[in-house]
Amino acid sequence: MTEATTDTGSLPPDVQIRVDNRIINASEIDREVQYHSAPDLGEARRRAAQALVVRELLLAEADSQGIRDPEEGNIEAPDEARIRVLIERNVDIPEPGAAACRRYYDANPERMRTSDQHEVSHILIPAPADDAELRAEARKVAQTLTATLGKEPQRFQELARTHSSCPSSEVGGYLGLIVRGQTAPEFEKALSRLPVEVVPDYPVETRYGFHVVLIHARHSGRPLTFEACHERIADYLREHVRRRAISQYIRVLAADHHIEGFDLDAATSPLVQ
Repeated sequence: MTEATTDTGSLPPDVQIRVDNRIINASEIDREVQYHSAPDLGEARRRAAQALVVRELLLAEADSQGIRDPEEGNIEAPDEARIRVLIERNVDIPEPGAAACRRYYDANPERMRTSDQHEVSHILIPAPADDAELRAEARKVAQTLTATLGKEPQRFQELARTHSSCPSSEVGGYLGLIVRGQTAPEFEKALSRLPVEVVPDYPVETRYGFHVVLIHARHSGRPLTFEACHERIADYLREHVRRRAISQYIRVLAADHHIEGFDLDAATSPLVQ
């Protein structure tokens, strides 16, 4: 049961939350913040508070069901082991069958293939992710370079040597063949939509700054058979079902316990991280 709840979108700095007889104070939330990435501090604190409420709720239910410390020699932390036992006893997580895996395979052909590979050169104009002024300046420099290369594409190596802050500047910005996982995810995602053998008229923005990119060649990924994907699909579906089942169980528990200061029903981020 939830009473006197706080708007989860605007968690006050002096908030005090109660789960049954356990109090979660602001200092605990502040310590938890480091484990929750978010677009701003307010959202990070809200996610941290949610995680702590869920944890205390599960531990309170473990107490109700008489689930005590694990056997001696268990390498898990005692509370984590108690939560695991609680979930195992009370949450049914069905195994995904071959038919469900096949349906997912057929519905997601774009995912059932090897990743594209790109032969790439770039010019990096660096800027810290948290400095808006420096990023604006870096963007202007990168845009000036793209405009120049739009008229004089043959100057790419020259401009890479004189402007890029990447070690690849020594070889005219040449990065070689890029495959998934080698560079920043946002950079790799951009490669799939950029033209080949043409410098686009806008730079690619990443956490590191701005990149003027030239794709020399694109090698498209090849389709994978269902047999090659079956195990990976099963793992994905199993985890998806697990998270949904545990989230539903947590919401049921929230109705059976006394929660003040936080409304799990209003939570927009997943209850299970």
